[in-house]
Amino acid sequence: MLDRGVVEEFLYCKLKELKIKIPRDIKKKALVEAFCQYVEDDYYEWLKDNFKSFFRDGEVDWEWIRGKIRAIGGV
Repeated sequence: MLDRGVVEEFLYCKLKELKIKIPRDIKKKALVEAFCQYVEDDYYEWLKDNFKSFFRDGEVDWEWIRGKIRAIGGV
């Protein structure tokens, strides 16, 4: 789901800012993949929580949703 190239660039930039060196026994590709998996797992949980609140646990308020749609220009 995540663009590994973008994540790799972001990760290395942040590690450099914090002056964190990757241990020699950890491959860069493996580090990027582990970080992506961590983020994706958290992202999925965040999506589930937001789905529940947006659709109010099945008690959907379509007028409220229409208002949200209007607020973004009816996209």
